Amino acid sequence: MKLGIVGLPNVGKSTLFNSMTLGKAEAANYPFCTIDPNVGVVPVPDERLARLTEMYDSAKTTPAVIEFVDIAGLVRGASKGEGLGNKFLSHIREVDAICHVVRCFEDTNVVHVDGSIDPIRDIETINLELIFSDIEILERRISKTVKLAKQDKSLQRELDILLKLKEALEAGKSARSVEFDAPEDYEFVQTLTLLTAKPVLYAANVTEEDLADDGASNEFVGRVREYAAAEHNEVFVLCAKIEEEISDLDEADKKEFLAELGVETSGLDRLIAASYKLLGLISYLTAGPQESRAWTITKGTKAPQAAGKIHSDFERGFIRAEVVHYDDLMRLGSYNAAKEQGLVRSEGKEYVMKDGDVVLFRFNV
Repeated sequence: MKLGIVGLPNVGKSTLFNSMTLGKAEAANYPFCTIDPNVGVVPVPDERLARLTEMYDSAKTTPAVIEFVDIAGLVRGASKGEGLGNKFLSHIREVDAICHVVRCFEDTNVVHVDGSIDPIRDIETINLELIFSDIEILERRISKTVKLAKQDKSLQRELDILLKLKEALEAGKSARSVEFDAPEDYEFVQTLTLLTAKPVLYAANVTEEDLADDGASNEFVGRVREYAAAEHNEVFVLCAKIEEEISDLDEADKKEFLAELGVETSGLDRLIAASYKLLGLISYLTAGPQESRAWTITKGTKAPQAAGKIHSDFERGFIRAEVVHYDDLMRLGSYNAAKEQGLVRSEGKEYVMKDGDVVLFRFNV
């Protein structure tokens, strides 16, 4: 999963990015990887893996990972090249979803680029830049498709979709708000990699005082929640400053620190959970003496395609999946005990995977 983090300067976006990637990678004992100055790969927190590693005495533990892309340089005029806008807008076209960090705190020591705190204005500033960038993409595609459609009438459907999208964007709407008649129309829209077609999650950055009640007493957070509700998007509250402070703590100290603030989980954990929900993702698990590992798939994925996440040969030569749910495995204490109780099932090609399935795939190529 790849998540793009956007926001105006001085909203806490880069502080959040730096603390999440570097800090979490150390805490989870996962090798931090910097692909370029704006990309970090971190593990997805999953307590189930530690217990599976202990049960199977696994030599290696490998979590699922999430890639964060810090989209720097987004200011008013980014779509026209202001700041470093064009460069980083191109990066975000490859992400699965967007996390939009919004400043919901007053601090005279941190200057706001527009001189005052107004989260809705900030959201609309970023949204307009994404819209302008998408319009530019569509105009080029429309120009090309108009010429080709003169020789190939089958392209008229694509042209109609492109024009419908452009009309919506010019009215200030996002591409994801546009409705189409057929599933294949949506599939075509996905190939365009439009920024405003990507699902969005809003991160309301607050002071530590606002964390305990999840921003309920913060008027700025209230405005963001109203705005997001109208778009059918979700908001989660975090404090980038706190994330920075806990980034180099071990897991026990981190939990103690958060408990003192009246918070159960870190902003990163909540961000990842919200992202999984937004994208409809789940994790299945594999375990053995060599390795215990989590694999990310989309809800509704069938067993052969899930096996293909491990290796294409697993999908091509799929025979069956031997499945036991994690909760049953832990309750009974061993794979053999679960098998004796009839809780290890043999599933075929039509089996739809569930979150927490512990699987052994049988295949033959």
